[in-house]
Amino acid sequence: MKEIRIGIIGFGTVGEGLGRTLLAQQERLLQKTGISYLLATVADISRTSLPTGFEHVTLTQNADDIFVDPRIDIVVELIGGMEPARSFLLKAIENGKHVVTANKALLSVHGTEIFAAANKNNVEVGFEASVGGGIPVIKALKEGLVANRINYLKGIMNGTANYILSQMTDRGTPFDEVLAKAQELGFAEADPTYDVEGIDTAHKLAILMSIAYGLNVHLDDISVEGISSIMPIDIQFAKQFGYRIKLLAISRNHGDHVEARVHPTMVPNDHMLATINGAYNGIQFQGDTVGDVLLYGKGAGMMPTGSAVAADVVDIGRNIVTGAINRVPPLSYLPEHLKAPVITPMNDLVCPFYFRTTVQDKPGALAQITGIFSKHGISIKSMMQQSDDDDDAPVYIVFRTHLTTEGSVNKALVEIDALDVCIAPTVKIRLMNAE
Repeated sequence: MKEIRIGIIGFGTVGEGLGRTLLAQQERLLQKTGISYLLATVADISRTSLPTGFEHVTLTQNADDIFVDPRIDIVVELIGGMEPARSFLLKAIENGKHVVTANKALLSVHGTEIFAAANKNNVEVGFEASVGGGIPVIKALKEGLVANRINYLKGIMNGTANYILSQMTDRGTPFDEVLAKAQELGFAEADPTYDVEGIDTAHKLAILMSIAYGLNVHLDDISVEGISSIMPIDIQFAKQFGYRIKLLAISRNHGDHVEARVHPTMVPNDHMLATINGAYNGIQFQGDTVGDVLLYGKGAGMMPTGSAVAADVVDIGRNIVTGAINRVPPLSYLPEHLKAPVITPMNDLVCPFYFRTTVQDKPGALAQITGIFSKHGISIKSMMQQSDDDDDAPVYIVFRTHLTTEGSVNKALVEIDALDVCIAPTVKIRLMNAE
């Protein structure tokens, strides 16, 4: 029986989830792999002891103790952030250790450097837990769909944002109140910026695009908008039109260029992604061979994420035992075939749009707005108006368009917002294209 020894840097929520998974599934993993996976050492500067059940594990506050230990085969980085996580991974790789991480932010910025170092030192990088928590998204894309050209990928990749939008939709609660409740329940961080402004989702999209298309996609390649400007009134109008608002990551493969965007999107009620609510994730791929595939599940949490990290540890252990290191390239494509991306400019995007204008209740206001739309070649599909009995109260005029370009829309909105009758910036939300 072969023994694979593991060192963890950072024994927080996910680190403990991995440790408990390895303990609970020890006999099952032995039956499936013939390998004993032993958590040998934990490095954590904030811990003076480990929970019950981990008495056999060495605890240190110095990560170097893991890097220099010749008995440790796999180093798992679970501290998050850019530094010292980046330096720790590179040091582990330089010492001939295989590495596993859940750090999507790090990979979306420094992934090229880390993968190149691993290739040079003939070690593996596992990162299943970086996207989708417990959902095996990366393995499905790298291996299950290996014989497909990926035409598009889209999905709900942040449980916090999805929880907030679901509560706003189902209960009519304003954004700030739902966010406070999400923080109270532990769904949202004290600083929720990465979640609600779409940055966390963009990190994940960069990783998936790199695997799907064989491109070195960086966080900076992705256009990002968050959900903090969404109001209950927009959700009400969406309902009337037959949509739910979701924060989506979207990429389409046009062959010589690819879309890369994260933003609130109106999703038709009959679409699969519209039914994914609460803190769950759902990610959809379309392959030219397989067609549509939807993966759904918990996108975060101690045990779901621990399960994903354990899957990487087991895969690497199997490869060590069988002498099959780097049998599957980390980004699916062989390193020499990875290319720089050509990203579709957002102004070239074509889709239907929703607009909410806020105007003074004066004669001619609607005519001025529709005249600007006409000037820029924007065709209106439907229009609704909402006001109350107070003559001095603002009026909401809402429009849905046919297919139009983002560039035309942006030019039109600059002119509309400059009108004297407009008393607040126009809200723009893209509608999901029919596939």
